[in-house]
Amino acid sequence: MPAALDRDLLFLLSDVGRLVRINADRRAREDGMTRAQWVILARLERMGGLSQKELADALEVEPITVGRLVDRLQGRGLVERRPDPFDRRIWRLHLTPDAAPILARIEAYRAELHARITAGLDRETVHQVVEALLNMKSELLSDDRVPDEAA
Repeated sequence: MPAALDRDLLFLLSDVGRLVRINADRRAREDGMTRAQWVILARLERMGGLSQKELADALEVEPITVGRLVDRLQGRGLVERRPDPFDRRIWRLHLTPDAAPILARIEAYRAELHARITAGLDRETVHQVVEALLNMKSELLSDDRVPDEAA
């Protein structure tokens, strides 16, 4: 890659995101899972009780994709579908206690990756990077051409 691209912010953001995804895919496979399944477990840990449609919207994927992933997670006893108390057409997704060890490994991996990618950076630099990224995200979301669900 030409040196000019090595230091280009947009290329770097893309490369770092891609490398994080590759590493997460590799780690998830150690649990016999996919990164997408990990993401569902982590999202349900933070926002349990979502419908498949709500989860699909949050993850920016089609409901059928979430349905298949949830089927696999349910087959492993990590997620259960419960009827919505107000709308019998909707099933709510909840973690089972069996998901706890995997969630602990996800969190340990997240902490390990955070330490790895911030090695050599002081706290203030990390804080500034986070603030800069939040600002970039805000700017992109303020563009009327970007759908709200991209957040």
